[in-house]
Amino acid sequence: MKRNFVYISLLGFLFLSFIIESHNGIKYPDYFPEPIYDFEKNPISPEKISLGRALFYDPLLSKDNSISCASCHSVFNAFAHTDHDLSHGIDDQIGMRNAPALMNLAWHTSFMWDGAVNHLDMQALAPMEHPKEMGEQIGNVIQKLNNSTLYPKLFFKAFQDSLATGERMLKAMAQFQLKLVSANSKYDKVKRGETTFTDQEENGYRLFKQNCNSCHKEPLFTTGKFKNNGLPIDSTLKDLGRMNVTKKISDSRKFKIPTLRNVEYSYPYMHDGRFQSLSAVIKHYTNNIENNETLASELLNSIELNSNERVDLIAFLLTLSDKDFVFNREFRYPKEIFRGASKLD
Repeated sequence: MKRNFVYISLLGFLFLSFIIESHNGIKYPDYFPEPIYDFEKNPISPEKISLGRALFYDPLLSKDNSISCASCHSVFNAFAHTDHDLSHGIDDQIGMRNAPALMNLAWHTSFMWDGAVNHLDMQALAPMEHPKEMGEQIGNVIQKLNNSTLYPKLFFKAFQDSLATGERMLKAMAQFQLKLVSANSKYDKVKRGETTFTDQEENGYRLFKQNCNSCHKEPLFTTGKFKNNGLPIDSTLKDLGRMNVTKKISDSRKFKIPTLRNVEYSYPYMHDGRFQSLSAVIKHYTNNIENNETLASELLNSIELNSNERVDLIAFLLTLSDKDFVFNREFRYPKEIFRGASKLD
């Protein structure tokens, strides 16, 4: 028993030795790059995170008090949504895109599939004011927050002032999302020397580095850039991606490269949720890429994988699943905050 205790303690020490906790209170491994987010302009505090968590789960932010951020970003799906291909909003309206997974956002410089938002502090405004998503105006949201019995108390704890404002609301929501750091998958444990890949996973890792790493660059498993990955245009949605923002033909059909971390949980895949499985995604990249003028240069030469190699690649992708992240109770619906409170009065 004593030997087991020493072994467990040693593993704990090794894990902690690979974690950095900077002045901003966000923990991440030492093999991660430095965060891009400017924490000096929004200093982290437990009270602001708690407020942001409540706001994230509260349908009060929508026009008819029926849709919350969590309605489309479920913690159990790595803050993505598996029930439908496209996002659903108020009045049962259907949006144009799949809800992307949320994690490691302190390392992002743009948000949304087309990069329409360039700062995390402003991101929540986009779905909040989108007519097919939450369909509300920020002024109405602030009025509802100030008229509630719950939020003046939470804002006072967070800002030493009970008044809800747009800036305070958005910064608190950003702080909760900044806490969504995923860095404890099997891949991470291998990086820390705590375990090893199986032969199948190791071969999948080799195949990944050979075929996928240029766009899904480790350790974040995305470059955050926009690429055309050869998907045929959906005849109904006719979504041109980044071009809708920049108005440049050179950005036609380009979408933000999603992270592959927790990809096991974040199906369906692609900006429109057209693929239900990783096998279907790999089939696209090996057999169904549509060549066009803006196709990513990385995909000009076809990817060739036999059936065994496809299975091995998926085996590696499954090592990116972080159960500690997906089942983290600190990220779930804050029933301890909402218990006994009337949020909509």
